[in-house]
Parts: sequence; C-alpha cells; structure tokens
Amino acid sequence: MINVSELAARLGKAVADRTAIGKLSDEFPELDLPTAYQVQRELRSAAGPLAGWKLGVTSRAKQVQVDVNEPIYGFLPAAGALDLGEPLDTGAQIQPRCEPEIVFTLGRDLAGPHVTAADVVAASSGVAVGIEVLDSRYTDYGFTMADVVADNTSAARYVVGTPVPPEGIDLRLVGVVLEKNGKLAATASGAASLGHPAAAVAWLVRALAADGEGLRAGEIVLSGGLTAAVPVGPGDVVVASIDRLGTLELGCR
Repeated sequence: MINVSELAARLGKAVADRTAIGKLSDEFPELDLPTAYQVQRELRSAAGPLAGWKLGVTSRAKQVQVDVNEPIYGFLPAAGALDLGEPLDTGAQIQPRCEPEIVFTLGRDLAGPHVTAADVVAASSGVAVGIEVLDSRYTDYGFTMADVVADNTSAARYVVGTPVPPEGIDLRLVGVVLEKNGKLAATASGAASLGHPAAAVAWLVRALAADGEGLRAGEIVLSGGLTAAVPVGPGDVVVASIDRLGTLELGCR
C-alpha cells in the first residue's frame, strides 16, 4: 500500500533541498488521482495559512506542454505570495517557470456541486492579472497527472495585481500578452482557460464540493495558466498584460 505521509515527506524534502526527484509513479505505478489528492492534503496541512486555490491544465497550450488533458487543482499557501515589486529568488527554486493568470478574489463564500460560471462572477469582489511561478519537484517537469497533483500542481510562488470589479468585463475575450526580457513570449485570450476563466473556477468549486469543501470570502483563485509557462533565471523580467485588468511585472534574481 502507498504511504501517503511518506510521499508527502519526499516532496517536502525536494523543496527543502531544492533538488528534483524522479516521479513518484515510477516507484508506485498504482498511484491514482484520489491518492494523489490525499498526498496534496498532507502537504496542505503542513503549509500554514491558506490564501486560496489554483487551477492547473486548463489551457490547451498547457495540456500540450505537460501531456495531460483535464483540469486539476492545488492550494496556495499565504507564504507563497510575492508582494508587488518583490523579486523572485530563483535560487530558492528548483526549475522555475512563469505563466499569466486571471485571478479571482472571492467576496463571499461559494460552495456546492452545481455552481456555475455566473455564480463565480457574482460571488467575486474583483479580478486581477497574476503571474504564477511554477516549480515542479520532478526532474525536467516529467510527471503523470497523479504525480503533479501530489506535487500540488507544481505550485511555488505567485504575485497578484490590483483587483478591478468584474462587472462589464467579458473575461473570455480579454487579450493576454506574456513578455520575457522585453520580447514577446506568448499571447492568448481569457477563453484559453476552459472557455471562460470563471468556468474554470466553477469547476474547482464543484470538485471541492465532492470533498465537502468550498471557497471562502477573501480567498483568491488562480484560474489557470493562459499560455505555456516560460523558464526564468537570475536577471530575467517577466511581464503579463491582460486587457481591462492591467499589467504586472516580476523581476528575478
């Protein structure tokens, strides 16, 4: 039988050592998604205060990049937040990559198995541009769906811009531009996340409902990377711009 606590400890050690490991499924081919989420919950219980949640593999670009084909979710420790203007310490990561996100801030609790995208928009006090820093604990980002879920969907750090009211913004149609060191890295639209980023958040709420959980007022949700993630290192500067939401810059050292 798989020892969930042991697998969580392996992943935690990889973070502490800043050293990638082989994927868990090589040693435990029976690792499935329910067990992987158990591992993730072990990591969550040790992570301190929760800032919110994140979605993964919601865009076709990301699905192609990591060779998976359905959404997954992870948690955001409050300690993972970067302040505006704060540089990313790439030396504290293993193999960091950055991607642009549309971020929802919940104005009220939201839970249940039948939540829709419209419910998400109505419950959100604001939406913002975000940059998520991914940092897989597996060598060369090689993993199965269960591996990456156990690894909290490669979550590392994140920075969120100033929220704006969602009313009157068609989040499907907003243009997204990702730049690295002044050069265009990728473009997309909000529809890259499950057709509508609020639909991605609604999927998350329904998935959490299966475990008796939901979103709480004040939490944030990173609704899924809208482009393929770009590797970063010392001296790099990443800029994410989203129509109507603003522009966000992250420097790396």
